[in-house]
Amino acid sequence: MTSPIQADDLAFFSVLAGCGSLTAAARELGLSTAAVSKHLMQMELRSGVALVNRTTRRMSLTPEGELYLTHARRILGEMDELAQLLGGARAMPKGLLRVNATLGFGRSHIAPVISRFVRAYPEVEVQLQLSADPPALSDDSFDVCIRFGEPPDARVIARRIAPNRRLLCAAPSYLAQHRAPRSPAELAQHNCIGIRQGDDGHAVWRLTNGRGAAQKTQTVRVKGNLTTNDGEIAVRWALDGHGILMRAEWDIAGFLRDGTLVHVLPEYRTPGADIYAVYSPHQQLSARVRAFVDFLSASLAGHEPVQAHLRGGRAHARHSLSNT
Repeated sequence: MTSPIQADDLAFFSVLAGCGSLTAAARELGLSTAAVSKHLMQMELRSGVALVNRTTRRMSLTPEGELYLTHARRILGEMDELAQLLGGARAMPKGLLRVNATLGFGRSHIAPVISRFVRAYPEVEVQLQLSADPPALSDDSFDVCIRFGEPPDARVIARRIAPNRRLLCAAPSYLAQHRAPRSPAELAQHNCIGIRQGDDGHAVWRLTNGRGAAQKTQTVRVKGNLTTNDGEIAVRWALDGHGILMRAEWDIAGFLRDGTLVHVLPEYRTPGADIYAVYSPHQQLSARVRAFVDFLSASLAGHEPVQAHLRGGRAHARHSLSNT
């Protein structure tokens, strides 16, 4: 008796669901659309349930299809890990690696690292997806997610791969027209550029100064006429002189170095945003996941900290203040 679930079906359905249409899946698999449609029909006949809702241009998974996909991906991952362990593939990772990262950081830093990674490990196939908001920790569509800040969930592994801070900055042209804030409270009087990402309150900024018992955190509700979910656009607006921006040092270090942006309220610290690679516990045995996280960590370790260049920015800020 033929089993309703066959090994080849798992990989086929995972690709089909990821592509989102029969035509796209056919291109990915190197088959005709008719062959893909026939394979799907055979799967549904064997299982006795509809797995996909078909429309003219798109398709969506039925509840049974969602269940099939979840288990298919888990089984494929476990099969691949077992094959690597039994085959001694630790030294040469192989297979599909699905990576998620945020838009700006993914374009600027993760994509170039992946380019070098696949040259070093040509048997690994990497799929990179960029999103404005990080996926839910329960989402198993990715093997590794690059996030800012340690996730508050002990059920996942979060490896810190690089330090990072959020800094307040503004263009000299903006500071020449508006007196630079001397305290967090004065931020409320400025045009502040907002970035909507995840559940973060983009209109609430928290700044801390002092250490130990003298440490004090101030919460400021800021406002402004520009808001976006794209960090690169926000930086461009800041460079154009529209207002004060809170942004990760990785994204503005170059502008601080050349003086096109100036560090604002440098004596205050904002919430940490260290960079983490997040993956599920069962992925820690995966050679390709381990190799990629190690490679990423080593690559980002070469990043030059922005702190060494803030002195010039502060001098620029004082010059701007003297002209106001």
